[in-house]
Amino acid sequence: MKLQNNKDKKLRPRKMQGVAFPKAKYGVYIAFTLIFLILLIIYKDLIL
Repeated sequence: MKLQNNKDKKLRPRKMQGVAFPKAKYGVYIAFTLIFLILLIIYKDLIL
């Protein structure tokens, strides 16, 4: 039974176990913000 429980658990690689990963939604927010800012810089002459 112990082996079965160990297989069910999704383990990260040994070097990555101590790293705290942020929530995925924050990455999505950052990506949209960066895209918006870059497009704003590129097309600022058309907008203003």
